[in-house]
Amino acid sequence: MFSPGMRRDSRPARIPRAVPHTLFVVVASIGFGTVPIFARGLSDAGMSAPTIAFYRYLTAALVLLPFLLRLGREHRAAVAWGTGSGAVMGLGWIGYVSALEAAPVAAVGVFYMSYPVFTLLIGWGVFGDRPGRRAALGAALILAAVLAAAPSDGEPISAWAILAALAAPFGFGCAINVLTRKLAGVPPLSLMAIVSGGAVLGLSPLVVLVDGAGVLPSSVDEDVLILGVTVATALLPQLLYVVHAPAIGPTRTAMAGSVELPTMFAVGWLMFGEALTFKQVAAGALVLMAIVVTPTRRVQNVTSRLTDVPE
Repeated sequence: MFSPGMRRDSRPARIPRAVPHTLFVVVASIGFGTVPIFARGLSDAGMSAPTIAFYRYLTAALVLLPFLLRLGREHRAAVAWGTGSGAVMGLGWIGYVSALEAAPVAAVGVFYMSYPVFTLLIGWGVFGDRPGRRAALGAALILAAVLAAAPSDGEPISAWAILAALAAPFGFGCAINVLTRKLAGVPPLSLMAIVSGGAVLGLSPLVVLVDGAGVLPSSVDEDVLILGVTVATALLPQLLYVVHAPAIGPTRTAMAGSVELPTMFAVGWLMFGEALTFKQVAAGALVLMAIVVTPTRRVQNVTSRLTDVPE
């Protein structure tokens, strides 16, 4: 006889190698999905949207700076492209924070997940990369999700809030196209440093224009929120992706990463008392379906690109 946890050769049963790596990617995605907790807390404390976005990228830029300094002259063009894409992504994140101030977390989450549509459109219009059938189907599903999550008459979401929420996926789509086409050969941690530094540089002029009360934290609670938005939702999740996503490949990474959307649903419900509507749940289901049917090589997020894993 042998116990359930033992093989016949008396060696302990091994957990498949992909399982722990997948769990870490799930943990990273949950971290990304908790952004509204910290962003809304800082907004309620009077901190401006550009400042919140600035802080989110600042810690990663500083911690990873040594990896940026290691790059040689042959990477100058890549640094320029990456810095520009990081600036666009950082500026787009202002819209994300602003939308969280004016719209339910679940709706903002669905709007944010429309970034594959922008990725495909920008890749097609700017780089001539015509999307395949599965990619087009995935984009159509996401567009349907955005339309489903859009407010109907009487719901308190303004057209401005929707446009603000779409600014982040637009910036993300721009960055993805640059990262996947112009930054080949850059080591992952150096690439993270470039993008984070670009976001900081792009946001700095706007932060300078904000009065002191909207820039500097004024209490321990705000310090904790800043630590959360910089470390728990940015630096640590990004590092987890870089370390563990290469071990499971981009397809499984996309599947595990899809937990970010239900995490945002849970945050809105548990932390802010926002009731989930049937339309929002349906929109979330459409987004998850799009992730399943869309080829990872065609539509991938920045952290998938950082892993540099071929499909």
